[in-house]
Amino acid sequence: MIALFAVAAAVVLLVPAAWPGRARRRLRGLQMSASPPVEDGRRFRLLVAAGIGAGIAALVWTWWGVGAGVVAAVVAERLLRRREPAHLKQERLAATADLPLGADLLAAALRAGAPLDRAAGAVAEALGGPLGERLQRTARSLRLGADPAEAWAHLSGVTGANRLIAAAVRSSASGGALAGALGRLADDLRSDRALAVEAAAQRAGVLIVLPLGLCFLPAFLLAGLVPVLISVLGDVL
Repeated sequence: MIALFAVAAAVVLLVPAAWPGRARRRLRGLQMSASPPVEDGRRFRLLVAAGIGAGIAALVWTWWGVGAGVVAAVVAERLLRRREPAHLKQERLAATADLPLGADLLAAALRAGAPLDRAAGAVAEALGGPLGERLQRTARSLRLGADPAEAWAHLSGVTGANRLIAAAVRSSASGGALAGALGRLADDLRSDRALAVEAAAQRAGVLIVLPLGLCFLPAFLLAGLVPVLISVLGDVL
């Protein structure tokens, strides 16, 4: 039965990857850039989903357990696919942490008289990391004459970067001073980050007290109320 389930799960999970449209999209992605972490994540996701399905089928151990295992494997694979990969999350967090400094450096470069594409390239070299790579692509797009919205879209996905993108696009359309807007944006991002850190600290305090309360309440009931109830009931009965 387990062997039958394994075959069914493999067909359900692996056959959709062989469809022509998905195969073409995957081939284009591999041609654009090699992505071993994505392939490793997909392999791990399939293994975990197959393990969950096999465990449910073995636990039920009836003829309909195979179908339940296949359904569980498909649902688990879909849910795991929606999760953000660990390496992408780390890159996003690192880019978010560098964004206020990047906005300050970009504003300083613009105040010094550098063109926008050269300023973005200089800041990208100074920062490095995930945000530096995104800014480098932005600078390259600006030098090639791309539309400002398209060029600055390389920063999308970074928390808070939507305001930087809006300011850059608005400045290119209206001719407003971008350096001042970037300076204010950097201050706002630092304030938002400080508030987020404070909220996380307060939430951590609540989470720390919660286990203590869960341990204290049963002890209070057993040591305080139960003896009183037993004494009262003994006198009444």
